[in-house]
Amino acid sequence: MHVTHLSLADFRSYARVEVALEPGVTVFTGANGQGKTNLVEAVGYLATLGSHRVSSDAPLVRTGAERAVIRAAVTQGERSQLIELELNPGKSNRARINRSSQVRPRDVLGIVRTVLFAPEDLALVKGDPGERRRFLDELVTARSPRMAGVRSDYERVLRQRNTLLKSAAMARRHGGRSMDLSTLDVWDQHLARAGAELLARRLDLIAALQPLTDKAYEQLAPGGGRSRSSTAGRRAAVPRSRARSCTSSSWPRWARRAGRRSSAGSRWSGRTATSCC
Repeated sequence: MHVTHLSLADFRSYARVEVALEPGVTVFTGANGQGKTNLVEAVGYLATLGSHRVSSDAPLVRTGAERAVIRAAVTQGERSQLIELELNPGKSNRARINRSSQVRPRDVLGIVRTVLFAPEDLALVKGDPGERRRFLDELVTARSPRMAGVRSDYERVLRQRNTLLKSAAMARRHGGRSMDLSTLDVWDQHLARAGAELLARRLDLIAALQPLTDKAYEQLAPGGGRSRSSTAGRRAAVPRSRARSCTSSSWPRWARRAGRRSSAGSRWSGRTATSCC
């Protein structure tokens, strides 16, 4: 697979640019601030629907523009596809494949596959556990594009559940009327379902990576034994009240136990308005 042509409109510093690419190694050279990394970032966005430099799409749109467009021709064997992403900060992004009617942006996942090394990758070692979980989730999505929908569902339900809990806590703190928390069990069920599937895929990925990390570790420290892979933090991505029904007996003991832990200071029987995924 290789990208044969990259076209950008109002992306980062580019009002418009057309870049023809050939198979093999391509090197972008130039002075600082000329937009070399922006080209790489655009290709990476096609592969992951996200930037390795910023957490939202707004900085990707050129100042003064309402939207940005990334368009690329991709060749794999004898098959060629044209994919297009329209970035609309604050609104839903749009996607097209082969100029057909609009498809969901996540349908683009899997067409372009990339491996990126950047200074920001140091966060995997120096950053908090959330960075390592995010890295695993991106690999999981690259292996199985369907998981993009699971991740989206998890994050959406988590936000709604946390909003409910925070609003209830604020009302109680100010002595107002107690809020109706009858819908909390519904959010718990949805969160547990998506979180359990996401956690299971992470564990599968770690198991698949173990032989590779063992080989790399042996080269760095001959005779040092096996490497140890972990998402760090080791919290199940499911709420306490539903963890038991959504975990598998074949999972590690910590994965089954973590869902039963309650956070200190929780007023809602172990339900907290925080993300453990």
